[in-house]
Amino acid sequence: MSVARGTVPSQSSERGKRGQNAFGYVGVVSLVSMWRSLMRASGLSGATARHGAEVGAREPVAGGTPAGRAAWLEQTLREYVETLGPEHARSIAARNNLASKYAETGRRKAAIEQFELALADSLSALGEEHPQTDVIRENLAWCYDDTGRFEDAAVQWEALLQQRQWRLGATAADTVTARARLAAAYRRTGLFDAAIAHYERAIEDFTGLPPEQLEHLRIGSALAYRSAGRLDDAIQQFRMVLAQRQRRLGSRHHETLVIHHQLGRLYLRSGHTNEAVETLARAYRTCLSAAGDHDVRVLTLKVRRDLAGAYRAAGRHREAAALH
Repeated sequence: MSVARGTVPSQSSERGKRGQNAFGYVGVVSLVSMWRSLMRASGLSGATARHGAEVGAREPVAGGTPAGRAAWLEQTLREYVETLGPEHARSIAARNNLASKYAETGRRKAAIEQFELALADSLSALGEEHPQTDVIRENLAWCYDDTGRFEDAAVQWEALLQQRQWRLGATAADTVTARARLAAAYRRTGLFDAAIAHYERAIEDFTGLPPEQLEHLRIGSALAYRSAGRLDDAIQQFRMVLAQRQRRLGSRHHETLVIHHQLGRLYLRSGHTNEAVETLARAYRTCLSAAGDHDVRVLTLKVRRDLAGAYRAAGRHREAAALH
């Protein structure tokens, strides 16, 4: 049975190459690569990519429509369950891979049902510490996240964090990912203090990962601080993200300007009127200089509106009126 991406011919011949997760195990499809690519457009991704591997017969290329591939995976799962039993490692991997295909094609409810069954079977047959259990649990957590079931996602991220701290250490990339996702789930369920504690720890433990991942951690932290009413702390995080993006992407890049805009809004919300005017005016000028980009043109209208509001808050009504 093959997987959606990153297949390898065998565990022995490809050990140490692409397709191996942090535990050195290659058997089930992880959704992290897919979700990371989907979330990258929003600038809020914080996941570490993984790749799956084949565990049996290769999936046929012919007739490779999404529905056809899902049907093939369903048939393969039935065959494994009938011949090996539901708790055999190959059956568990087959169920996970079918769930991954369901998730990839938008069948979220069906995906969650199969991930939940796969996780239960993996826990029963292989145990909590088995790497296959880790991958399936992570897939289920991401699927919960994607469907807005953040309390359920938090339960899975908590278990992943506990296992990865013990197995990999606090500063391993997969551990930091689990902690960051747990923090995000806490933030979305209103547990702001818990979210802040985990974001701060994730930032502290962050070592050797791409700078954009640190930016995502700081953005999440800023959002948690903002929700908790700690606006000055949120401002500090956004200032650091802005400085990093200006170095990494340039001042006129859309992702940089989004943060520049949000920083100005935070200044205004926290009563720092002069800083809000200065920050939003600078962002507005930069937007105008990069107006050839469609996304920047849309953002320019929002920045203009908020700059006018900042001028009014500062008592500079003529300048505010000039922007209308």
